[in-house]
Amino acid sequence: MLEYAEPVTKLIDEFKRLPGVGQKSAQRLAFHVLKMSEADVERFVAALEEVKRKIVFCSICNNLTDVDPCRFCASTSRDRSMICVVEEPHNLVSVEKTRSYNGLYHVLHGSLSPLRGMSPEDLKLANLLPRLRPENNEGVEVREVILATNPNTEGEATASYISRLLKPLGVRVTRIAMGMPVGSDLEYVDEVTMDKALANRHEI
Repeated sequence: MLEYAEPVTKLIDEFKRLPGVGQKSAQRLAFHVLKMSEADVERFVAALEEVKRKIVFCSICNNLTDVDPCRFCASTSRDRSMICVVEEPHNLVSVEKTRSYNGLYHVLHGSLSPLRGMSPEDLKLANLLPRLRPENNEGVEVREVILATNPNTEGEATASYISRLLKPLGVRVTRIAMGMPVGSDLEYVDEVTMDKALANRHEI
């Protein structure tokens, strides 16, 4: 079996620890780094160090940010009566890209998953309930919480759990619609997606 020099093996092992990176991808990344110029490597290392040093959790919504509170929570133009709950920071970016939502966010940093050992205590939920009180939201009462967790088993379980937490408080709790993706073909849609599409049908 071909063995690499110890520093290369260590680099491959570190890349393998990244999500979605297997042995072959890790090797490709490691050898790409070896081909990089010293200046490029220094810039790459500096970027890693800077992101670890400067990026923090927003104390209000848990979004990743270099200023606290983040720009969404600090904005005076956002609708403070709505909070959209997402699993990860990149999900927030997906919602923002629509340009149709102007409320606030709450980032959980995960979803409920017994298989992965993720319980409610592992989610960043503790600071959600206090946000619903006007005194903690610049005097504005939260009218609606949108649950925009992923449309899979874990996301559904998370949405259901949060809904049960919020319903007794009298706040309106909604779930993002699920069903047929735009541009798709009925022939290739699975039965769960089709079931959701039928359940979420609307009059035209």
